[in-house]
Amino acid sequence: MHSNYPDNETDLVALVGDIRRWGTELGFQQIGISDIELSVAEGRLAEWLQKGHHGEMDYMARHGHKRSRPDQLVPGTVSVIVARMDYLPFETPPPDTLLDHPSKAYVSRYALGRDYHKVMRSRLKALGQKIVSRIGPHGYRVFVDSAPVLEKPLAEKAGLGWIGKHTNLINKNSGSWFFLGELYTDIRLPPDESASAHCGTCRACIDVCPTKAIIGPYELDATRCISYLTIELKGDIPVEFRKMIGNRVYGCDDCQLFCPWNKFAQPTDEKDFSPRHDLDSAELVTLFSWTEADWQEKTEGSAIRRIGYERWQRNIAVALGNAKSSQDVIDSLVKKLNTDSQMVSDHVKWALDQHCQKSLQ
Repeated sequence: MHSNYPDNETDLVALVGDIRRWGTELGFQQIGISDIELSVAEGRLAEWLQKGHHGEMDYMARHGHKRSRPDQLVPGTVSVIVARMDYLPFETPPPDTLLDHPSKAYVSRYALGRDYHKVMRSRLKALGQKIVSRIGPHGYRVFVDSAPVLEKPLAEKAGLGWIGKHTNLINKNSGSWFFLGELYTDIRLPPDESASAHCGTCRACIDVCPTKAIIGPYELDATRCISYLTIELKGDIPVEFRKMIGNRVYGCDDCQLFCPWNKFAQPTDEKDFSPRHDLDSAELVTLFSWTEADWQEKTEGSAIRRIGYERWQRNIAVALGNAKSSQDVIDSLVKKLNTDSQMVSDHVKWALDQHCQKSLQ
């Protein structure tokens, strides 16, 4: 073992202080420490899976207990360093004014800029290297939404916030517009105090959800969630949800946009999260006109890349079906009527049918 490896409480407390300072220097807004005891979260996950609320997200049920027992995923893990990084960009117009806009697309705010996986991972790796430079080689691994990790329960235990009724993490001083990343380590660091919940009697997120996916406080049926329907779901979007989706072409932020705690959220000055290609105010017709080559170019380094061009087209077809009728909208849809993708073609037909019905009203 390296001679600088901390072996008493004073050294460990000092190391945690350094880790927090390094985290700030690397652009994180907060660093917390959690132990690896997640039995309560494990029970909740098992119940959620049993109800089938995960839909096609089979990866949530894979890996046995590795998700809820960090030392099974990375043997030797005894502590988890959890980091959060704000991502809400400075914007005009405000995002809530774009919801159900008659001609513009709504893209979830987290996906407007560079893929957060890349940004967070490189910073966490740098944090791990700083710890190595201080104490010498030790066992650690970095995760950013990339492995079976129960990141929200870990973040709650690490004092970064509480899991709200919409199942997102909320920080009392910063709202919920932030990413999480973890560094599993074999250093037994003193854990932080868990965050306490402050949702009270508020039901804003439950009441505002377009598809009623939050079926009860702290309970999300992902198969109804617009983020699931536009990102995770590989096939046709169920007809019953298409009108409710409105103009949301990638993800959904409604439960965060209307959460009272987000009045404390601060826009990020992280350049990587600045909107690209006008995705924060793009016209639906413009996005639908992108060829696959355009899409490949404009989504390079973006989280949007994960859904592929076909699902992107599917989502915009639905949004165009919900848009205000115009010749541009109709022409845009008709051009894609005989596309190579049966799925896109079917959603285009649905969209055109919506405009036919509007014209008859």
